[in-house]
Amino acid sequence: MSKNTELHFQDARDIARAIRERDLTSRQVTLHFLDRIERASGLGAYSEVTAERALAQAEAADRSLAAGELTGPFHGVPLAIKDSVQWKGVSATLGSLSRMGEVSSETAAVLRLIEAQGMVVLGKTRMTEFAFGLSGQNPTQGTPRNPWDARQVRAPGGSSSGCGVAVAAGLAPLALGGDTGGSVRAPAALNGLVGYKPSSGMISRAGCLPLSETLDVLGPVARTVADARLFTQLLARPDVDDPATLALPATAFTSLAEPLPRDVGPIAVLDAQCWPAELSGQPLGAWHRTMERLSEAGFTPTPWQPPAGLSFRRMAEDNSLVLAYEAYRHYGALAEDPDQPLWDVVRARIAAGGRITDSAYDAALARRRADMTAFARAMEHWDALLMPACDQAAQTMDEADMRHAGLGALLRPANFLGAPAIALPSGFDEAGLPLSGQLIAPAGRDASLLDCAAALEPLLANDRPVPDLSAWRL
Repeated sequence: MSKNTELHFQDARDIARAIRERDLTSRQVTLHFLDRIERASGLGAYSEVTAERALAQAEAADRSLAAGELTGPFHGVPLAIKDSVQWKGVSATLGSLSRMGEVSSETAAVLRLIEAQGMVVLGKTRMTEFAFGLSGQNPTQGTPRNPWDARQVRAPGGSSSGCGVAVAAGLAPLALGGDTGGSVRAPAALNGLVGYKPSSGMISRAGCLPLSETLDVLGPVARTVADARLFTQLLARPDVDDPATLALPATAFTSLAEPLPRDVGPIAVLDAQCWPAELSGQPLGAWHRTMERLSEAGFTPTPWQPPAGLSFRRMAEDNSLVLAYEAYRHYGALAEDPDQPLWDVVRARIAAGGRITDSAYDAALARRRADMTAFARAMEHWDALLMPACDQAAQTMDEADMRHAGLGALLRPANFLGAPAIALPSGFDEAGLPLSGQLIAPAGRDASLLDCAAALEPLLANDRPVPDLSAWRL
């Protein structure tokens, strides 16, 4: 690992500034990333590279800027998007061979906003089949390679696996993924990046292919909290085509534009007895060092316990129940058809949803409503709750895809709560693999969560190295 200030490892805001100040053109930046993507085919980050479209968008951005028109703060900046985000005329396979050849006839609302902001879409990134898994493993279409280990094939984190690999390897400065049970935060955590899951309803999902209508959320994988916040601010707004966006108060959207400095003081930290997955060895040691750094900086880590009945382990299990039930409604027919070329692990996960009763599903949704209320009340005097994002660094993958089960247990509670959550780099293990913490806040309180994240970001990981990519000739 080494520090790097080259273009492909710069923050999206810095690239935007260089374009805005005419130090670079969007075409030059786009060509730079397209060249790296072509040379990095061995990393398998992209499912489809839309080079011609990207160059056309970049040239349009340059013409607009030359005419004095700046369409947004990320004008001319390239990004990657998860395969589940539909783009008219481009394939959307959801990571499954059963959907090969499927071409979108519409463009998702979020992608229309991205284009309206003058941004450049480099292509679609690979994902776990049907977004159903957190290791990032996809043996049918191909698993993106975690760039932090050139010797062993390690989990890239899923389901937005290609998003994490693309940003970590300098194949895009920013990516838009989806998070239903941790699927933006997992690839961020295992690749040393920032992964932000906004509150449910913050970004419209209209035109995106679903896994769970209750739990699906779109969010950015980025290098910094500031990039993630600004990108979300540009995309967050009510949309009549996605009823979830109409349930949030207007202040949840508008407050994103007003970052506020967070003063030093107590930080709520989920008591280790309440963690839904245990940490041991190097990850636990790294967690204790993180607490020491916060204390030294004046942010006093204060143990926080949830009220009675609000079990993070149970919420993780309930999230899986709701996810599987709704996934079966979307893809059960495919899973039950033995002639469809699904990965056996994902087929079994979807099929299990067909055995969940309506009453069990309804009871889980009722618990969700109660949990959201209880969490908001318990967190009334706190900006955010700090807890681990991963119980271990990226591991090699196993056929049953169970080696990263602890990752899911730690990330899923935030989805069940409809809560904003952000994964932040928190250092490395002895093998040089990234570790991560996460912050969670009650639904609709994204601004205070991001204020807290910005304050803690430099303390959780006081240096930001990048992976050694020489094995891929990058």
